[in-house]
Amino acid sequence: MTREAPDESRWSFDTKQIHSGERLDGDYRARIPPIYQSTSFVFTDAETAANIFSLDNLDDFSYARGANPTNAAVERRIASLEGGLRAIAVGSGQAATTLALLNLVRTGDHVVASSHLYGGSLTLLQQRFSELGIGLTLVDDLNNPAAWRAAARPETRAFFAESIANPLGRVLDIESVAAVAHEVGVPLVIDNTLATPYLLRPIEYGADIVVHSTTKFLAGHGRAVGGIIVDSGRFDFGAQPQKWPGFTEPVDEFGGRDFWTRFGDRGLAYSVRLRITVLRDFGPSASAFNSFLLLQGLETLSLRMRQHVANSARVIEFLSEDPRVSSVHYSGSAPGERELVEKYLPRGGSSVFSFVHAGGYHAAVRFIESLQIFSHLANIGDVRSLAIHPASTVQVGVSAAEREKAGVPDSLIRLSVGIEDADDLIADLDQALSASIA
Repeated sequence: MTREAPDESRWSFDTKQIHSGERLDGDYRARIPPIYQSTSFVFTDAETAANIFSLDNLDDFSYARGANPTNAAVERRIASLEGGLRAIAVGSGQAATTLALLNLVRTGDHVVASSHLYGGSLTLLQQRFSELGIGLTLVDDLNNPAAWRAAARPETRAFFAESIANPLGRVLDIESVAAVAHEVGVPLVIDNTLATPYLLRPIEYGADIVVHSTTKFLAGHGRAVGGIIVDSGRFDFGAQPQKWPGFTEPVDEFGGRDFWTRFGDRGLAYSVRLRITVLRDFGPSASAFNSFLLLQGLETLSLRMRQHVANSARVIEFLSEDPRVSSVHYSGSAPGERELVEKYLPRGGSSVFSFVHAGGYHAAVRFIESLQIFSHLANIGDVRSLAIHPASTVQVGVSAAEREKAGVPDSLIRLSVGIEDADDLIADLDQALSASIA
């Protein structure tokens, strides 16, 4: 008896995170997607092989650098959770951002980005992309549509921002920025790592492409590095074909046909081109084993996020009332952003946020060294609570003046609140603050 495929669109988030995109193993019908730890896959016949390489067959596998069945299971599930059409798993969150943008730009092109970004993303855009001849304009006033519009140029090919900024928790008005991007004629790429699709789905507000470091909340256990790119399938590369030669000009390698003509009507032009050009040629493929570990984390995402959010509210309340803390920066704390939290984050803001130690640089260092439950390391989004002092670690190469301009003073501490007991976390912060000023 053959059962009909379920209508996943009717499922709730909690059901999708466990079941979405399931395909039972053909030979043994394993309930859990297996780890396909293979470099390559046997073709059933010559015609099948030819169809895979000519892109007439997008569902079978040939070589693991481009696609793998375990990775495909992750891709289907996260695409469903984000409300996207297709997803492409890659080796890290940094690879996801890099490939998502390289699929859109080439030498001489230009990107407009929020200045409120993870440091690694800023380095990528300011240094590595500059070396490739790709221009950049940063927007400081991230929720001012006029600022985004003024930053755009004729050669602009993408807008890029974080839905919730790391480390200050600034919340992006996705809908207004998406409107400007589409007015300019470019896609909006959103890094949704801190929010996760449980708290926010940017595609619902006009974003075209979403990226994640799956290393963080999506996996949640600190055991696997990965990244993913989710395509909405909605951006019209054919509206201004001269702007998008990578999509609209014939490709000799694939029979002289262009990606837009061939796949645009199905919404697959962006995702197919990404997989079989920039992913294949640059090569940061995802590990099947890491994708297997990511699937385990996804199954409990909503449960974990609810606890992350609840714990964070308690910790923020404690820090906000403590005289040893100068200020706390979290989703909704910036002027005018409370309304954005109500609109975009009704389930709560991110559990990654920052506070400024009233005692200055050295007190902040002593605070970090005094923590007992919070782990001092350069990661976020773990079930374990984490802390770092950016000025002495991840931003040590940035001048004090530049850090101050970015809102990251020398005494700022970034926290990633885990799912431990909130009372224990508050007690740990309290004793570390006391030790730091003793």
